Amino acid sequence: MYHTWMRYFTPSPVHHRLGLVCLGVGMQHGALPTVGPRTLDHHVAVVIGAGGGWFRGADGERLTVTAPALLWLTPGVPHHYGPDPATGWDESFVDFTGPATTTYTELGYIEPDRPVVPLADTAAARAAVGRIARAARRGNPLLEVETGAAVHELLVALRRARADLAPDGDPVLQALARDAFQPLSVAEHAARHGMTPAELRTAVRRGAGCSPKDYLLGIRLGRAKELLAATELPVAAVARRVGYDDPAYFSRLFTRRVGTAPVRFREQQGRAVPGGWSSRIPDPEHPPTIPGPAT
Repeated sequence: MYHTWMRYFTPSPVHHRLGLVCLGVGMQHGALPTVGPRTLDHHVAVVIGAGGGWFRGADGERLTVTAPALLWLTPGVPHHYGPDPATGWDESFVDFTGPATTTYTELGYIEPDRPVVPLADTAAARAAVGRIARAARRGNPLLEVETGAAVHELLVALRRARADLAPDGDPVLQALARDAFQPLSVAEHAARHGMTPAELRTAVRRGAGCSPKDYLLGIRLGRAKELLAATELPVAAVARRVGYDDPAYFSRLFTRRVGTAPVRFREQQGRAVPGGWSSRIPDPEHPPTIPGPAT
């Protein structure tokens, strides 16, 4: 069983001159179908936030994918991938193109020769994807500009999140972010790192300026906001996805920390997006589109 939400756009030629244009966005969860083998004429960044699976590129080598990770799909390069059918995975993806992709590739932000990239965490990248999804509301006159700007943001976020670069230099924070949605106590998180709870508190306060509990809570609530704004998952399902088995407790916590109830927060996002959840994946050769404003 899986859920999929996606939108595809048709930017005008003038919007292509912005450098980067977004062609589509999606968020999918569960035991998704295998993708490919196929070859595209544009770029896709596929952010794997949870779960695992496999990827096979042009050389035919089968690579293991373990979240958090990024899949780079580049124009003209065959690819074939899918989640583990037993566990599935949680993915967000953005299709994009434009003349600026050449420069981003030269600078190392897009890596055609490295289709599977381990990430330290996916919070910033998912936030950028969420902004694209929210911009996809019906009749938004700024659709192409807002989504194009968010693609720039996404590429920067993915570059900063590369596990091998570790720009923030704090493996403890990276590990906490990776495991934030698991139902673990602070003591259990500490034990995973061979630390006492007091040592973990000291490390997190030094690196993030807050307690481990508040650091984890910030990541969980940030992800909850994304899911509430960009999907139609019930509040109880959102609660489970961010690590809370009790939806009533999650709602109270969310309301206290965010200042509004989850349902009200969703209403305030103005998600008047056509379509909704479906288990059908559109034909990539004939994707659905959101018409631009009348001219």
